[in-house]
Amino acid sequence: MTTQHTSHRKAAVIGAGQTGVTAALGLLDAGFTVTVYSDKDQRDLRDKVPATGTALIFGEAQAAEAALGLPTYLDRAPLHSGLTVRVAGGGEELIAFDGAFDGFHGLAVDTRLKADERLTTFLERGGRFVVDPVTPERLDPIAADNDLTLVATGRGGLSQLFEVDRTRTVYDAPQRSLLTVTVTGLPHDESVFAHRSPAGGGRSGFSIVAEEGEAWWGPYLHKDAGPTWAFLGWARPGGDWEKRFAAADSAESAHRIVTDLYRDYLDWDLPEVLATKVLSEDPHSWLKGAVRPLFRRGVGHTAGGHPVAALGDTAVAYDPIAGQGAQSGLIQAQRLVAAAATHDGAFDDAWITAQYEAFLDARAEDAAKVTRLFLSDPEFAEIGGQFFSAAAADPRFASALVGTLHRPQAARPVNSVADAHQLIAQVTGEDAAEVLGRFRPAGRFSRSHYNGAAATA
Repeated sequence: MTTQHTSHRKAAVIGAGQTGVTAALGLLDAGFTVTVYSDKDQRDLRDKVPATGTALIFGEAQAAEAALGLPTYLDRAPLHSGLTVRVAGGGEELIAFDGAFDGFHGLAVDTRLKADERLTTFLERGGRFVVDPVTPERLDPIAADNDLTLVATGRGGLSQLFEVDRTRTVYDAPQRSLLTVTVTGLPHDESVFAHRSPAGGGRSGFSIVAEEGEAWWGPYLHKDAGPTWAFLGWARPGGDWEKRFAAADSAESAHRIVTDLYRDYLDWDLPEVLATKVLSEDPHSWLKGAVRPLFRRGVGHTAGGHPVAALGDTAVAYDPIAGQGAQSGLIQAQRLVAAAATHDGAFDDAWITAQYEAFLDARAEDAAKVTRLFLSDPEFAEIGGQFFSAAAADPRFASALVGTLHRPQAARPVNSVADAHQLIAQVTGEDAAEVLGRFRPAGRFSRSHYNGAAATA
């Protein structure tokens, strides 16, 4: 993105993560004088904290980055050409399908790498970076001194400036406990996960054990090790997986927990998991925690009454099961930059609210709905059953279902089983009953025969 015009407008961005720095660089290129505030310096942001999840990015979010003139990493990261799914429950292996992404690839890039490289570009182009923990009290003079202030971190009590939107927030607690770890030892060719798809390592793999939780493996670009693999697991409250995840206290222990998990629950993928190795050079290559999915109001106010805008996870927090958080943050940042670049008036409550409501309508509400579908939310359980069965019966619908990770708006009209059947018919060109009539339970999933030594010989 080239500079559109030069102005005397000033902007502040609180938070130097991927979303905050992306917005800051976009505003700088749009002619703003921009200051980024962070509680850590650039080296610490890169090397002394974990990545904020796997940050899956699909087509719409890549387009947002490209619209800002930013690299999408499609030329550097190992790519996902689709998603393979396995669903088990009640001791039975039930559903298996391989969904190809239609017209786009997915990728997962270490957020520390993206934020660091974008911060470097930001500084080279004249942006200002201040290492200063921002509290609500400190935010007041910052907002007073800037025309537009974006809050892209909830630390230091800043999230409390933005009221929870209880009309859109469904859950009062996290729905899963999370564990992630990045590993090496696996290539990305057709020999890896070949039992799940002919595309092998070109796919990411998602497994559901109904009583316990979900598990995902996918190609990943680590900040130092380069092309690697990432695991991300979700444990249902009160189950065995939750206890196991809670015991993780290092990359090594996280890796052991994941290996044991696959040995005990997900043995169809075990040979690949046994071939993985911890990234010993990065002690922060793992993370555990929990996220309460929620919506906040888009505008908050400092003690002096100055309006500030919520950005990224500060505005909308998703459970990461459907990969919507990083994507929505990038899309919201691009939309804000585009609107700010052509706006001549004040960045007041009305302007901030209008931009936020437009973003919610264009993306965020649909992204939350797809997330609930993949979380097996009881409200969508019957719809999800129809969708997953149709995906197992027809590859066209499998592709459409995994495509909602890229474009969640496709799920907007689906609010009942009848709506689900209509979408199945629309995608396949057949009556939904005919498609669903072809579904047969998996019976037993294909097991991996991967031999790491042979594959790398």
